Amino acid sequence: MPQFFPKKANALPVLSLGASVLGGVLLVFLVWYYFSPEFKVVGYQPDQPVPYSHETHVEKLGMDCQYCHTNVANSKHANVPSTQTCMTCHSQVKTNSPKLLPVRESWANNEPIEWTKVHHLPDYAHFSHASHVNKGVGCETCHGRIDQMGADGVYQAEPLSMGWCLDCHRQPEKYLRPNDQITTMGYTQPANFVERNLERIEEEGIQPPSNCSACHY
Repeated sequence: MPQFFPKKANALPVLSLGASVLGGVLLVFLVWYYFSPEFKVVGYQPDQPVPYSHETHVEKLGMDCQYCHTNVANSKHANVPSTQTCMTCHSQVKTNSPKLLPVRESWANNEPIEWTKVHHLPDYAHFSHASHVNKGVGCETCHGRIDQMGADGVYQAEPLSMGWCLDCHRQPEKYLRPNDQITTMGYTQPANFVERNLERIEEEGIQPPSNCSACHY
């Protein structure tokens, strides 16, 4: 017995094709967006409005990371220093340097410097600097040798991928260091550091989560 379909059923193939095309475009966009050098490739180094050298300030002058990034121990986000922080020194040092003109203009106009973000995580991944810093994860573990990055700017030293993060979460004893060495660059672990870290992990109840909802909620 023949079967009859309403005319509106003729639209189903078109809708199906449209959904497939839209899904393909969305997939291409997500891959382009989240797998671009800006988000994943080690070595991503954007231009900055001021040729700031961490090598000069950290390695040569001995400035501690937390002098500029003051909130890393108590905030989810590592703050970018304000112009006031820069002018604490540069109101007296290199006051006529053309390279520091954007800093002086920012100070005079009361407008923040628009630094370009280097280390990106997808919006669906939640990360807290405070949680890591207070448990013994050093700055260079994630950011590399910042003290060796010159006026060309900061670059992404690690992939910051989910697998890379899980390596540490599953075996934190390989990565932790004493809290008073968090900002030390070129830190060398002692011979028995794994045993020490295992003791610390047990004493402090350090349990880095590896379940999905820990970072994706």
